[in-house]
Amino acid sequence: MTRKIYMLLLTMSLIVTYSCTETYLDTAPTDSISEVAAFSNPDNMELVINGLHRQMYASVLNGGGTPNGESYFMPALDFISGEVIHTGPGFNWMKGEARWLSHTNANSTVSFDFWYQRYHFIATTNALINNVASKDFTVTPQLNSILGQAHAYRAWSYWRLVTTFSKGYLIGNPSTDPGVPITNGLSLTEGAPRGTVEQVYNQIETDIDAAIGYLTNASAPPNKSYISLNAAYGIKARIALSKGDWAAAATNAALARNGFPLFNEAEWHAGFNSVDQSEVIWASRIIDTESNFFASYFYYISFMFNGGECRGNNKIINIELYNQIPATDHRNKAWLPMAPNTNSAAYNGQGGSYLTDPNYNDAASFNAAKAAIIAQYGATPAHNTHPYMNVKFKQSRPGTNNPDDVIYMRSSEMVLIEAEAKAMMNDISGAQDALDILGSSRDTAFDKTAFGTQQALMDQIKFQRRVELWGEGFGYHDKIRWDEGIDQTNSGASLVIYGDAFIQERPSVNDDWIFKIPQQEIDSNPLITEADQN
Repeated sequence: MTRKIYMLLLTMSLIVTYSCTETYLDTAPTDSISEVAAFSNPDNMELVINGLHRQMYASVLNGGGTPNGESYFMPALDFISGEVIHTGPGFNWMKGEARWLSHTNANSTVSFDFWYQRYHFIATTNALINNVASKDFTVTPQLNSILGQAHAYRAWSYWRLVTTFSKGYLIGNPSTDPGVPITNGLSLTEGAPRGTVEQVYNQIETDIDAAIGYLTNASAPPNKSYISLNAAYGIKARIALSKGDWAAAATNAALARNGFPLFNEAEWHAGFNSVDQSEVIWASRIIDTESNFFASYFYYISFMFNGGECRGNNKIINIELYNQIPATDHRNKAWLPMAPNTNSAAYNGQGGSYLTDPNYNDAASFNAAKAAIIAQYGATPAHNTHPYMNVKFKQSRPGTNNPDDVIYMRSSEMVLIEAEAKAMMNDISGAQDALDILGSSRDTAFDKTAFGTQQALMDQIKFQRRVELWGEGFGYHDKIRWDEGIDQTNSGASLVIYGDAFIQERPSVNDDWIFKIPQQEIDSNPLITEADQN
């Protein structure tokens, strides 16, 4: 990393924040925004934090041309892990990720953006934290909120980095495995070497504990874009789960979901498109004027978004997984196994008409089935349909390219973390009780006593995570934690399209799961060389 990149990113953060503030533009044009002004008082520092909230989902790292926020990375991680499956060409978005051609390439924009987006957050939060430490600000709830969020963002950023650019904590040797650079100073001019995985986790845990301490005495967050105390507990639960600190994972997951009741059936099927939904703990409210449109989350994952990628490439669930969903589980309505295959370019070779679709015997029923789906879900007549297509993610204004909110953390995830952690501690009754919170809310016939061993519990928890959190970006890290490979046989994926990614060995024996360090980092950081490449 270089000072030049840091200053560019910091300036962009400030421009994002201040460009909507007429008073500030009257006194400080965007080409002269300085660190001094940005960190001169808590009000300005809060604006810097607001810039980070915006960049959680925005597409600004490369001047707006390349997707690089969570809007992109959440679906990308599910494509890499094979949880979300492509069915047609569309505009070929995310094909490189699905075929394992992006994260395995040091020159790809995917690795570059993931690395520099996170180090942007780290550089900005370093500046905030170090600036407060060097000055004599009065301690107030506002200042605690700023510091709490800064430490939480830094913990989250390092965690996202070390769990993608390093070997998984549970499947490697954390004390010796190379992690990522730890850069806590204001200046990044000289770069930093790779710390070990253990050292990076130590920094992460120090930061998230500090965040919780500050947020305990902070002002109430005005909206869910802010990292609240609940969200900080949730981040800590994720960190603990990834390293096998089961007790901390269970405790913090329970704290995180407190006050955020699970969706009922109607809420679950409302579309996962609003921060106002009951179990949403952390999310970004997307304002129309700040949308990234064709780099938005729903462009990659929703059926009815009006873009070429959506119209020509329905995203489907793994067929074998779908067939495990009980008839009594209302989530089976989130995918349409009998949708007609209307895309003549469908990868399975069965698209275009009733003549090639084995589920239909005549044109009238084939066309009527598509028309019914279009009418029910509000897509356009140009949208294709496909068996097992997803309708989990619904636009609030379907058939448009208007923005919808992006959800980062739900209480359902926290319930599943608690259940997994207790199962791994062999607390059978505790894991059953936690699992029942979710299972009984989704499946009218759910019986927690059917899972009476650690193995049975873990099998059910894995199933629940794959169904409940489908498309929300958890597949990649789940497979690393569970040390599971990919086998798309009978999934509905096309071997011709997926190539080498169709079958991948488990992460413990396959280092291709680890993202390549961006070549730009190796070229610009004197403390990282080609020998450090994954």
